[in-house]
Amino acid sequence: MTTLVFGHKSPDTDATCSPLIWAWYLSHMGQPAEARLLGTPNTEAQFVAKHWGFELPPVISDVEDGQPVVVVDTNNPAELPANIGKADIRAIIDHHKLVGGLETSGPIEITIRPVACTATLMYQMMGGHAGHAPTGIRGLMLSCILSDTLEFRSPTTTPADREIAEQLAADLGVDIPAFAAQMFAAKSDVSRFSDAELLRMDSKEYTVSGKELRVSVLETTAPQVLLDRKASLMAAMDGVAQEDGADQVLLFIVDILNEEATLLVPNTLVKDIAEKSFGVTVNGDTVVLPGVMSRKKQIIPALKI
Repeated sequence: MTTLVFGHKSPDTDATCSPLIWAWYLSHMGQPAEARLLGTPNTEAQFVAKHWGFELPPVISDVEDGQPVVVVDTNNPAELPANIGKADIRAIIDHHKLVGGLETSGPIEITIRPVACTATLMYQMMGGHAGHAPTGIRGLMLSCILSDTLEFRSPTTTPADREIAEQLAADLGVDIPAFAAQMFAAKSDVSRFSDAELLRMDSKEYTVSGKELRVSVLETTAPQVLLDRKASLMAAMDGVAQEDGADQVLLFIVDILNEEATLLVPNTLVKDIAEKSFGVTVNGDTVVLPGVMSRKKQIIPALKI
């Protein structure tokens, strides 16, 4: 039976392309596998897939009982299909903290390492096979690393991420700054998305002091385009929160080039969260957080209510 490989809901470049990478590797090793998505990927992921000659994997809403799966770029049940507990989970490959809550039918392989990107981990796990992967697969690995590290600007970046990315770029003849600029430009093009779509585009659910928060991050080289929409984005937050069973949406607009985040502040709850979490004083409907680039390392661990 074919193994399905997928990442988290609201897929970014890593959650879109790492399933393609690992499905290739499993098939290369004699285990038939196919990539899947749990939602529509962001514009950067779409650009990357097309650039390296891949069609986007099919989107699925759930998995059947007993379906063999490999979960990548998450281990959080809230980010996975509702029926994941009845699937046959064969492996988890991730670089996030262990959340807990998944139950498997038997022993499985779990690999979680403190690197910035799932593709970095996959490159390590493949050993010599990574260097012999097709050009497109190696291109996807490079793209994932550049995306998750924000071209090495993110504090999550490790020496392994940089070393592997630079090796891949050299092998592929890719100029990292030029290609990263193309990726970030694609990510910054949000003109065709509604406010609700933007609030969900790169978001994850977290519980903080009993409050259910949808923490959304939009990484861009053109933050003013998003800030020009702040009124409508804030107006859409209540509806998105209600539909998704959350108490509040937090939206962080990450300025890749200036290495800072702007948090939209629509109400007193978010104002209190901002001041308690980041030690700032909020005087309006936005607050700038210098140096904040990473949801995983700088935003989620800091959140207080």
